[in-house]
Amino acid sequence: MDGKIIDGKEISRQIKEEVGREVERLKQDGCTPGLAVILVGNDPASASYVGSKERTVKALGMHSEVIRMAEETSESELLGEIDRLNGDPAIHGILVQLPLPKQIDEQRIISAISPDKDVDGFHPINAGKLMAGLDAFVPCTPLGIMVMLERSGVSLKGKHAVVVGRSNIVGKPMSMLLLQQDATVTICHSKTADLPSVTKQADILVAAVGREGMINKEHVKDGAVVIDVGINRGEDGKLRGDVDFDAVLPVASKITPVPGGVGPMTIAMLMSNTLESARRAFKEGRC
Repeated sequence: MDGKIIDGKEISRQIKEEVGREVERLKQDGCTPGLAVILVGNDPASASYVGSKERTVKALGMHSEVIRMAEETSESELLGEIDRLNGDPAIHGILVQLPLPKQIDEQRIISAISPDKDVDGFHPINAGKLMAGLDAFVPCTPLGIMVMLERSGVSLKGKHAVVVGRSNIVGKPMSMLLLQQDATVTICHSKTADLPSVTKQADILVAAVGREGMINKEHVKDGAVVIDVGINRGEDGKLRGDVDFDAVLPVASKITPVPGGVGPMTIAMLMSNTLESARRAFKEGRC
């Protein structure tokens, strides 16, 4: 693969291999990491994501529990299932697949998961700890990006990082992680005036807006590292990112493709977070 292209598949494979070895060590000590995934409804994309997670968990030797609930499931029923999993010592990570049916308040569900088992890193306590620079579970996509940058030899200290997108899942935690590594961080969004003038200052540019091809050559300065978080399915059925890859490739020093870039890292970091949760439980006598 072109040396410019950050190969998320290969880095993900390395991470999962490392996690698998550590899972075996922990199992020898009598603690099997366990991940529970709850799927409410029958959204095909969500079902596909859950299936992929289940296969990965099993491949790494972890305990897997998948709870499939009907589309008409009530909020109280889902909260009851989360409460059960919070109290189950065999489960170290709980993930509720989003989006949820309209009768269920997503934030209430996220807040009901024990922060100690919140391997998605979405709970307000973990979000607050990240903001304060304390040890916390971090959302898997931005955490995966940080690992990609590190393993690709990208130095962040003193660099200007521009994050396009301000979601709680990617944009905000991404900015905090970059800041912790001594980057100077600018966050852009839909109301940013003259976006190209801001993004063109970036040494590291992270695009996480969910708009196909929004970032093109005019947004990127020569030699920038470009991380594309977008996953957009075009009319032809193909997956494309937020970055116009072909236009930006000649000017970027490093760039992630879609597919095969950030995407594979998200599941790998979910496995890593689950392992870490099990380690903590083992140290505290909860496993």
